[in-house]
Amino acid sequence: MKLQKPNHLGPGDTIGIVAPSSAPPDPKAIDRSVATLEALGFKVRLARNVRKRHGFLAGSDRERAADLMQMFQDRKVQAILCVRGGYGSGRLLGLLDYQAITENPKIFVGYSDITALHCALLVKSGLVTFHGPMLNSDLNKEDVPPFTTESLLRTLMRPFPSGSIMQGLDSGGLQTGGRKRGRKVEKIAPISFRKGKASGPLIGGNITLLCTLLGTPYLPSLKGSILFFEDLDELPYRFDRMLTHLLNAGVLDQVAGVAVGINKNCEEVKKPGSVEYRQTLDDVIRERLVPLGVPVVSGLPFGHIPLNATLPIGVNATLDANRGDLVITESAVL
Repeated sequence: MKLQKPNHLGPGDTIGIVAPSSAPPDPKAIDRSVATLEALGFKVRLARNVRKRHGFLAGSDRERAADLMQMFQDRKVQAILCVRGGYGSGRLLGLLDYQAITENPKIFVGYSDITALHCALLVKSGLVTFHGPMLNSDLNKEDVPPFTTESLLRTLMRPFPSGSIMQGLDSGGLQTGGRKRGRKVEKIAPISFRKGKASGPLIGGNITLLCTLLGTPYLPSLKGSILFFEDLDELPYRFDRMLTHLLNAGVLDQVAGVAVGINKNCEEVKKPGSVEYRQTLDDVIRERLVPLGVPVVSGLPFGHIPLNATLPIGVNATLDANRGDLVITESAVL
């Protein structure tokens, strides 16, 4: 299927807000999100059901799917941003009109549980989407790092390759600009587990969601791709289980390179007196990924962290494991 690139976002354009998965814990996050986007110079349009709650979901499946379709078909909306992840986007995959989305390609941004939608939109509509910051977890916070906002705007507003995802970090891997309003400076120090350079379409997202798509018609081909992944609150043995599952499914050995983000709260704390052996996440990455014989870099600035770079899914990128960098080499927007 031909790759569909959305038009770039311009000053004063309208951004639609949807909640395809879970609702934000604080309903006022919706209002703060509107204020944040307006402060950046954009107009905002809320989906009809964006404030709904249905158990652990932000409304029924049909309500959430209808909101997403309405935003794609609204000619006044240039981009669609998700409120949050959580759980539930996978329940929408069979309810979307992919032909209508193909005919109305638009910027679509989110991460975590939104990975299921990213994959489905690429497979079924050929749409380039964006693994990037969301409203509840990132953009509506007063201390969101400039790195995160600048990466998002650079990727969405310029019809050119966005380049290295490390832009905005100094040579030591620190956020430029120092402390502001009590913000803690975060250090990014990528580790190259296997050196080399590789290029290919950038495919990935949350590794748990990627595993749930195995055996479905919604998982993109990983052949020749730069696979990227991250996760939250998963112990090392669970990463081993998921990577082993991908290996056993015969998809992981097709990739040209692997880019791993920051996996927050994913190291097991040894309990006092415990004699049971534990592996680190680095151990798991080394055992499961290095034997693939492709470049592997871990610790890149994306994931459930403040320094969350925007990654366009489906376009070409180069993983430079000699320098510990991921470079977007193709424009993601028109």
